[in-house]
Amino acid sequence: MPSLRVTVWNEYLHELENETVASIYPEGIHATIAAAVAERSGASVRTATLRQDADHGLAPAVLDDTDVLVWWGHKAHGEVSDEVVTRVHQAVLGGMGLVVLHSGHNAKVFHRLMGTNCSLKWREADEKERVWNLAPGHPIMQGVPDHFELPQEEMYGERFDVPEPDELLAISWFQGGEVFRSLCVWQRGHGKVVYFRPGHETYPTYHDANVQTIIANAVTYAAPRLRRSTAGCPMTEPLESVPNWGKEHVLEQGER
Repeated sequence: MPSLRVTVWNEYLHELENETVASIYPEGIHATIAAAVAERSGASVRTATLRQDADHGLAPAVLDDTDVLVWWGHKAHGEVSDEVVTRVHQAVLGGMGLVVLHSGHNAKVFHRLMGTNCSLKWREADEKERVWNLAPGHPIMQGVPDHFELPQEEMYGERFDVPEPDELLAISWFQGGEVFRSLCVWQRGHGKVVYFRPGHETYPTYHDANVQTIIANAVTYAAPRLRRSTAGCPMTEPLESVPNWGKEHVLEQGER
């Protein structure tokens, strides 16, 4: 059976501009996530970045060779070209899985897939986050305890302006009192979209064993059952004889 093919995408800007971030993720957030996914899922993992790779590292051939795309973005959502956004959006509708992390809630492609503003409350105050496992029997939550804590995180609070999740797997409580739907799954076309909240760049969140387990499980869960383009509306010839059907219909009408 061929290995699951995963691409981990990262802006890779904070690590180059901020010494604190660089000390936590010396090879980039994408490298830490990629290593964890490869180790825990057995997937074949590549990485891609916003500015260092042509087409943001997401050329058509890359997406065709990707079963699941993991997305980390924060400060440069606007730099992602609309052409690449459309390409990723169509890949998800066609069956590719998408795992969106932390501030990826504001990514163009996540907005397009959700059809909402994806807005939320936030605060950066080095506060504790307690993540509660709501679905211990779900594949994404295998190996995850009843709850776990992250000693320092950025707070995200409700209301999170997204459509009602098809599956809500975890909620977070923050030291300041807010709660947040931190792990959600939606079906979009043939593809699954997973959103997982923790992961502010100045904290070592992606070194946490529970966080790594959830991301690796999410990648496996979001793997496509099929890949098929859903773009366009081609006219189809009938399987059986239809008296009023002729080749002139194809010539006259083409696609709708």
